[in-house]
Amino acid sequence: MQNTDLTSVSPSTVKEDKEFKKTDRELDTDSDDLDSDEDSADALRAREEAEAAIELEKLQAGGFNFEEENDFDFDAVDNILDLNETTFPKFTLAKNKARFLRMVSWYRQKEEWIEVAPVSGVTKLFKQQSKELEGIRASKMDYEMELETGTLTPSQRSYRRDELKMCKVQEKMAVHLISKLQVKIKSGRR
Repeated sequence: MQNTDLTSVSPSTVKEDKEFKKTDRELDTDSDDLDSDEDSADALRAREEAEAAIELEKLQAGGFNFEEENDFDFDAVDNILDLNETTFPKFTLAKNKARFLRMVSWYRQKEEWIEVAPVSGVTKLFKQQSKELEGIRASKMDYEMELETGTLTPSQRSYRRDELKMCKVQEKMAVHLISKLQVKIKSGRR
């Protein structure tokens, strides 16, 4: 395009050229900002905090409450299986809602099975549940420790709270089942 005069160049080409130069200048300005490591780290941290604050505001504006984990009093309930669906604990993650409903179904079936099960089967289930309870409690403690650190983003915090609630529910149901299994083993009856 050496011998082309400006009248023969289409207006869209001139506009594209101006936009390219503008973008190029913006990139030059951005790269100058990255020359200083301290400035860039501070800027990055500030930008991440601002983005997290915006996300938090969006969630709260949509009716999401990060403190909802305390909506269910685990100490007030002896057996979660006796609750109706309206009083079940509420989970923010859909996978935990589904997992909870599957757990409720499984524990209900096991409680019915205990009534007619042989003592050897009950003993085997007792050992299995006791071992599983150790894992549940370890996971629960891990989630509690992560939440106490205070270094999580709001979304990570919400996820950990939901998982912690799931651990508490699972622990409560496992303890109840284990106590029923102990009674059955001690009685030695079918």
